[in-house]
Amino acid sequence: MTLDPTLRLVLFDCDGTLVDSGSVIVSSMQGAFRSEGLPPPPDEEVRAIIGLSLPRAVAVLAARHPEAPVDILVASYKTAYRDQALATTGLEPTFPGTLEALAAISGDSTLLGVVTGKSRRGLDRVLAEHGITDRFAVTVTADDAASKPAPEMVLKALAATGAEARNAVVIGDTVFDIEMARSAGAAAIGVAWGYHPAPDLTSAGAAVIAQSMAELPALVEAVLAGTMT
Repeated sequence: MTLDPTLRLVLFDCDGTLVDSGSVIVSSMQGAFRSEGLPPPPDEEVRAIIGLSLPRAVAVLAARHPEAPVDILVASYKTAYRDQALATTGLEPTFPGTLEALAAISGDSTLLGVVTGKSRRGLDRVLAEHGITDRFAVTVTADDAASKPAPEMVLKALAATGAEARNAVVIGDTVFDIEMARSAGAAAIGVAWGYHPAPDLTSAGAAVIAQSMAELPALVEAVLAGTMT
């Protein structure tokens, strides 16, 4: 696609940024480990790997158990997650103000996208559940690109839309999001309501930390205008 120097691209992480999925991820991961007779990782360790693709996340958590069958743990996690999703409505609620922020940020020259460690099926389900599928011009999942913090998700989103990296910003709650953005040449905004501490996001290269969804429209404008780097 031909590059459009006037186009701006705002890319959101999903888990911990758009939706609060921490509880279901933690319980599913711990259930997967228990099903294989392994001690479940503590809550804080699971939250620390949210944002990575599932195989990489499981491998990190299973590193202290050389005998752990990563592929089986991945399958067990998917089963536990699916069972919860089928049994419970509203399992992954959006954070307060999400819909309003998306509406305020998008525009004729500003496209929205999602770059996420979720699977394609998982992302499509969540976006449809909240009625926001059509808000996003591009979505890149763990099925489409290398795991964060590699830059590939952002690079694929740029290629799909024709936006230039200098006119793109990634909004995310983890160090993985910030490092991915910076590696791709894009700006990054951290959010304070997710799963990694705000100081860590700043250290990783976030231009600014949003304290609420309501702050995001103005912060996006400032970062893309180059007044906050």
